[in-house]
Amino acid sequence: MIALLIIDMQKGMFTKETPRYKSDLVNNNINSIADIIRSINGRVIFIQHDGNKEEGYLPNTEEWELIPEIRKNNQDRIIHKTACDSFYKSELEKYLTENAINELVITGCATDYCVDTTIKSATSKDYLVIVPNDGHTTTNRPSISAEQVIDHYNWIWSNLILPKKNIKVLSTNVLIDYLGKKEK
Repeated sequence: MIALLIIDMQKGMFTKETPRYKSDLVNNNINSIADIIRSINGRVIFIQHDGNKEEGYLPNTEEWELIPEIRKNNQDRIIHKTACDSFYKSELEKYLTENAINELVITGCATDYCVDTTIKSATSKDYLVIVPNDGHTTTNRPSISAEQVIDHYNWIWSNLILPKKNIKVLSTNVLIDYLGKKEK
């Protein structure tokens, strides 16, 4: 079975101080992927970072809330995390095992932090991983633009040396075609 992970799409990540690269496109792509995942009886999982006073994202504060641009359905699951790795001391792996999920589509924010860490963790646990190359975002960093960060990580994920070749980096359009074939 397949699941979509939507990582850290929280209000505090999308502020005037931290503009995210092509966030409207990324939001629309995530919504499109979520719609087809639901239509083939896959699971949609929101990963929500629970921070603390010092780092921010304190549960039940406005910055901690999920952004309204990503549509959430009643059957979707929220899993809370406290580290960049969505698997670390969270209920994610237990939920995936209980639901016989072995294939993950990974999206969200930020490309170079929680998205990257979760992708690498998932591949080390032998999940089949698909990354929509236009389904994750970040902000400019001190020495590199957000666009360069995203391009760089898409390249890294495409070229990881993995024994089972269990990662694919695809555009949202190609991914939707692939998922549409699962429906039949």
